[in-house]
Amino acid sequence: MANNLIGRDMAVDLGTANTLVYVRGRGVLLDEPSVVAMNAHTRELLAVGTDAKRMIGRTPEGITAIRPLRDGVIADFDATEQMLRHFIAQVHRRRYFAKPRLVICVPSGVTPVEQRAVKEAGYQAGARRVYVVEEPMAAAIGAGLPVHEATGNMVVDIGGGTTEVAVISLGGLVTTLSVRTAGDELDQAIIAYMKKEHSLMLGEGTAEEIKMTLGSAYPQADEPSAEIRGRDMVSGLPRTVLVSAPEIRRAIEEQLHMIIDAVRSTLDQTPPELAGDIMDRGIVLTGGGALLRGLDERLRQETGMPVHVAADPLSCVALGAGKCVEEFEALQQVLVSETRRAG
Repeated sequence: MANNLIGRDMAVDLGTANTLVYVRGRGVLLDEPSVVAMNAHTRELLAVGTDAKRMIGRTPEGITAIRPLRDGVIADFDATEQMLRHFIAQVHRRRYFAKPRLVICVPSGVTPVEQRAVKEAGYQAGARRVYVVEEPMAAAIGAGLPVHEATGNMVVDIGGGTTEVAVISLGGLVTTLSVRTAGDELDQAIIAYMKKEHSLMLGEGTAEEIKMTLGSAYPQADEPSAEIRGRDMVSGLPRTVLVSAPEIRRAIEEQLHMIIDAVRSTLDQTPPELAGDIMDRGIVLTGGGALLRGLDERLRQETGMPVHVAADPLSCVALGAGKCVEEFEALQQVLVSETRRAG
């Protein structure tokens, strides 16, 4: 019985695009879009996750579907807290039992104020203790890298709001860089390109779909084309345009460049010994952005380093944070230390 009381510690990968919840001893139990739909006037919660995501760009007056996290940080505290509470309640059925310990992932460049907001959201959502782990560290642990050894491991975690580049050795981040160019920016670039080149207005959902189906970072053997439907900016009527993969690659070129630059400048600041290790072991790509076709090949060309995509890039961060929960005592050192909260 006692086991039930303490065995429900959780790890949360609170992402800009998706939130994953890992429960101790049970694995990832929840993976939903980080979206909430609420009544615009009363701020009462109407839908969370997948149901709310379907509403983006389709809501009548009086209902707003929002993504409470932007660029990896909390943009709407109230909505984030409600979303977190909802997700925790979904997996933590027995609310009246012991409150769980919570490990939450944050981007590496997060300010103390932003970090406090994340913790506060965790406490408000019913946690007994909240620990914070930096995303690249969680991603590296989740990708199975030997983070505690005296060798350099490089991880590039491309999420929805941020791209985190880090070199890790001896259980700590040696050099890190967090840039706010990631999945969302790629979607925006596609929207801007279609507007400029084809006078076509697209919604965020359509742009994301195009990125997944046509997007690529490097020329592929068979480049697909697809018909894209949007609203004509001149006539205001729906219209369909045929778009090819190379065209979408041009649309996101500038953003890709920023991600590659982040990788390069991190390598630049890496101590020579560790750079040698990375040359041997390679760079590991995690996060949804790792699924962009040809990104590994492109980085290989640009850096001259071997590049591997993690086995399950979308859940690396959650699995890594989950490992912190499973081996709490052993991995305590990777968690950001905190002074105990008064009260």
